[in-house]
Amino acid sequence: MIADPSGRSRQLLAGDILGRCVQAVRIGERTIGPILDLGLRWSLAPMFLVSAILKLADWDRALDLARYEYPVSWLDPVAAAWLGVGIEFFGAILLAAGLGTRAAALALAALSLVIQFEYRALDAHLIWAALLGWIIARGAGRCSLDAALAPGLAQSALPFARVAVRGLARFSSIAVPVHLLALRMWIGVAVALAVTGASELSNVFPVTSAEPFGGPIAAVLIALLTAGLGARIAALLLVAGTVVLLGGDGMQASMAVYWIIAFALLAVHGPGPLSIDAVLSRWLARRFPQIEGKPAFALDGLPHVVIVGAGFGGIACAARLARTPVRITLIDRQNYHLFQPLLYQVATTALSPGDIAVPIRSVFREQFNARVLLGEVTGIDAQRREVLTGDRRVTYDYLVLATGAAHSYFGRDEWAPFAPGLKRVEDATEVRRRILTAFERAEAAGSETERDEHLTFLVVGGGPTGVELAGAIAELARYGMTGEFRRIDPARARVVLVQAGPRILPSFPANLSVKTATALAQLGVEVLIDSRVERIDATGVMVNGERIASRTVLWAAGVIASPAAQWLGAKQDAAGRVEVGADLSVPGCRNVFALGDTAASKAWKGAPVPGLAPAAKQGGAYVASVIRARVLGKSIPEPFRYRHLGSLATIGRKAAVADFGFVRLSGAAAWWLWGAIHVGFLVGVRNRVSVLFDWFWSYLTFGGTTRLITGGEGVKTYR
Repeated sequence: MIADPSGRSRQLLAGDILGRCVQAVRIGERTIGPILDLGLRWSLAPMFLVSAILKLADWDRALDLARYEYPVSWLDPVAAAWLGVGIEFFGAILLAAGLGTRAAALALAALSLVIQFEYRALDAHLIWAALLGWIIARGAGRCSLDAALAPGLAQSALPFARVAVRGLARFSSIAVPVHLLALRMWIGVAVALAVTGASELSNVFPVTSAEPFGGPIAAVLIALLTAGLGARIAALLLVAGTVVLLGGDGMQASMAVYWIIAFALLAVHGPGPLSIDAVLSRWLARRFPQIEGKPAFALDGLPHVVIVGAGFGGIACAARLARTPVRITLIDRQNYHLFQPLLYQVATTALSPGDIAVPIRSVFREQFNARVLLGEVTGIDAQRREVLTGDRRVTYDYLVLATGAAHSYFGRDEWAPFAPGLKRVEDATEVRRRILTAFERAEAAGSETERDEHLTFLVVGGGPTGVELAGAIAELARYGMTGEFRRIDPARARVVLVQAGPRILPSFPANLSVKTATALAQLGVEVLIDSRVERIDATGVMVNGERIASRTVLWAAGVIASPAAQWLGAKQDAAGRVEVGADLSVPGCRNVFALGDTAASKAWKGAPVPGLAPAAKQGGAYVASVIRARVLGKSIPEPFRYRHLGSLATIGRKAAVADFGFVRLSGAAAWWLWGAIHVGFLVGVRNRVSVLFDWFWSYLTFGGTTRLITGGEGVKTYR
């Protein structure tokens, strides 16, 4: 254990927890706030619009009302009727659309107050005015035409537009705190009057008297809300109480909605800077500066965890250490985390690279103790505890190697230029270029022989990647390019899958391998088993002494680990993986850990842990628990045990196979399950939504979303 006598560990932990709470509140305000503002506008606008339409439909009755029912002493009845109807009609439309919203809200609020003081005093009019006052102070919110037009107006040539936009922003900065204070005070006074019977508010707000919110509980909540102490929590409880009582005795549903919105505004946006909560928040920010993401004290004295590789294992390890008193440096040669299982879909035009990759810095934006470095590790000095990245040396107390794997050509590296694999985004875009270029060159071929060579696609390796790649190419050729060429029929393309072993998907049960072979055959894929590749060149492949002419060969046959074992001088297996101990540490280097494709671990009931994403994530989480235990001086966790969650492979657009041990699936059910699991494993909401949309579109139209030929050979710039 590395000691931390200064108490900064406790300060970091407390600050991290508070920081997460603050961040959760801010996320809620950014996400729920605009929806709440939209709901407020759409709840108020129909009421005024319906009133205007009813008056216009019976104008004589409207004039009679203006003359006798609610006359305004300082306005002619006809003018009052037209003005009132105009404000209600046009104000409601503008309010709902969020166009000129402040002006519309101001007019409607004035109308509500005129009705209140010139016609009949009702608490309903006051709450309308209070809610419209929020719109006047803050504006329409992001879900409005005002928000969409403001940036363009600020930069337009319209006179005074920029001054007006800036002036409204300045007005909001002053008006919003004042309105929040006034809203809290008004609620406190109004409820106090209702409780004492001096107001009719109790008729529309029975939360003051009904169980379980009546009596002392209601008094305490309203007092806290008025003072601005724990105001968000008090407001949430009042929202809950009002929702529970919605439709109960004495509760008018329409009025209940307005009270719910009023309390929700205070719950989401807070009581404002003129409150006890704001004072406490400022004190906490000084005491725990990391709440604002700007630490006033250095973290250098804390144990330094260096994680090399931002794959599944590295990301999982760093995330699990978020609340551990350590400082983390995550090093990767790319600035993004890549979801490798879907690389083949980028290669076959179904997805864009941005759909399966997310910037590493965005993943750890909110993690106070994590730092991201872009760089390629070239070595490790285990004696001095340093990681070498070019000319830079990064010292560590704990080192986690999650560096992944690269293609393995089993000693025949000269095949690499002719048979690219799939491990990086660059690999996927290169494979996509070769596949699409093959069809283009087949269209322009001068002979039948040349055309057939371009339309023959050969995939080496019958594991999940090879099966998925072969099936996707066959579907692209058969369905995705229908009617796009004139001299060739893409559906005539020949797709060959070569497997050295006796069956494809050797890690799956034999019956699922048979079903997979049948599904591939239905797509037109030729499966060659017990077939060894002997030579690959630019025009074809030699398989079991027979030459297959093909201009597009893709490699999915094997991988080799990164040179991490060489950096450490550690013992490695045949695939170059570091042989690790029961706690995933490297023998002889107690504070160095390896996981995922970098590690050779027999933690799967004595069998080697497979190179799958779940295995890497489990390893990362376990290593984080070991480091945390050592830092905090707690007992070390039990040895790592890999829990196999199942194996999945997809074959085209409506078939897949799944093996969970106790249950095995194939066909459409497995395909839906495969899709759901892969979307769930993606990092980032944006990626999940984008992939779902692209899949849905491709499924209905048979069209790839990214059929672009970029980079590679033949790229010219014309000037």
